[in-house]
Amino acid sequence: MKKSKSLFGGIKENFPSGLVVFLVALPLCLGIALASGAPPLSGIISGIIGGLVVGAISNSNISVSGPAAGLTAIVLTAITDLGAFELFLCAGIIAGLIQLVLGFIRAGSISNYFPNNVIEGMLAGIGIIIILKQIPHAVGFDKDYEGHESIFDNVLNFNYFTELLGAIQPGAVVITLVSIGILLAWDHITFLKRMKMLPGALVAVAVGILLNELFKSTGSSLAIGKEHLVPLPVPKSLEDFKNLITLPDFSGFTNSKVWLAGGTIAVVASVETLLCIEASDRLDVQRRITDTNLELKAQGIGNLVSSFIGGLPMTSVVVRSSANANAGATSKVSAMIHGVLLLVCVLTIPFLLNLIPLATLAAVLLLVGYKLAKPATFKHFWHLGKYQFIPFVATVIAIVATDLLKGVGIGLAISIFYILQGNMKRAYYLSREKLSNANGIKIKLAEEVSFLNKAAIKKTLKNIKPNSNITIDATETSYIATDVLEMIQDFANIRAKEDDINVELLGFKTSYRDYESNEDSHIVITHNKAI
Repeated sequence: MKKSKSLFGGIKENFPSGLVVFLVALPLCLGIALASGAPPLSGIISGIIGGLVVGAISNSNISVSGPAAGLTAIVLTAITDLGAFELFLCAGIIAGLIQLVLGFIRAGSISNYFPNNVIEGMLAGIGIIIILKQIPHAVGFDKDYEGHESIFDNVLNFNYFTELLGAIQPGAVVITLVSIGILLAWDHITFLKRMKMLPGALVAVAVGILLNELFKSTGSSLAIGKEHLVPLPVPKSLEDFKNLITLPDFSGFTNSKVWLAGGTIAVVASVETLLCIEASDRLDVQRRITDTNLELKAQGIGNLVSSFIGGLPMTSVVVRSSANANAGATSKVSAMIHGVLLLVCVLTIPFLLNLIPLATLAAVLLLVGYKLAKPATFKHFWHLGKYQFIPFVATVIAIVATDLLKGVGIGLAISIFYILQGNMKRAYYLSREKLSNANGIKIKLAEEVSFLNKAAIKKTLKNIKPNSNITIDATETSYIATDVLEMIQDFANIRAKEDDINVELLGFKTSYRDYESNEDSHIVITHNKAI
């Protein structure tokens, strides 16, 4: 798989994935705007800017930015306290400026200290949340799109299940099952998988619309009502188009509450973005590394532009990014295509988009959620031993029970506890000639290497130039953390081959016994120069 050589390279290859992300992002943008107490179109504006502006500036190949569910409570509280959405937009501008500063002071490097088991736990937790959130829409119960209570109100709202069972729409269930069948067929039937320019999600959406129109034309009881379809504003005049954009009330900059809201949004959005970027890099089959400092700058500029024209604050979002990766995206062109499609379709064919059943989109997201939280991931960490599995599963449970930031914080604390319990001072020693010397770069690993050494190794590997010769010496190493071992494996087996880097791995074992648990990690380096 070759890398794109220009910004507009790979449009043909990335159009199907961009289309899938557009279909996933459309209802999410609207739903998040409604849940935030903001105008419905503010979420769409944020999605458009996330695709076109952030997508163009960022060097992340998989990540997709847009309005985030993690900011919903903050945005809703801020709009309520300030009393006007126009004042809130000033807080978005402040958040963007703070993110720009964070990017210039290189605050993005903190993402290097998130262990892989916590990142994978975050992905699995988000996958479970996606499934739980989409089940109601899959059966035709769309209350939380209307701003009412949901399954997650007051931690877990069990009354919601009673309402859900009593409000099932047979037509929505039929469309969901048909859509899932189409998506599974597209993934598993060979001749369908080859139809890359016709993604399964588009076919599922088209069939969902046709089925519902058939139900309505025949007077069937299976027909889905308007309240279960995508709710997009339809401008009917030039004045309506002008009203689509809301401008900030700049008097808000004199309000201390606006500055407090802006600072809060900047911190939360930046942390969520860094977490999602780390996760997106793991979803990238080419294991390319995103410049997190550039990403903070891109997010800052995106939030500035979005807030100036009436959009919600944005972050890099795992749901869209995972859908992007699963659809076969190879470059950031996919994210930009999704932004273009949002812009064009909202301006030209909103009436057609409003025919899409939410049940069809729920089917797409149900499969995305399953791929993030598939049982094989849990099994993988179980076999790695309890010192990898416990932080992983704790992160999953905490994210589902609380929220993303609290869940990751709990998982990170447990990971650090186990590392400190074994030996906090596992030394890492790097002996290398100048990286500009292609004739010989040497990385000598110490006796024990933990995930705390991940940042230094990652930075070194990232800066190695194409056509270099590198030796990674583990002859005196008795322990290498799974995170670091996987990173070296990806470098040797993927990046080195693409950039013609000659890698020699010395002294690596086929598996390493975990220092604390006395259990094997079962990670094997397979590059032709290895061992």
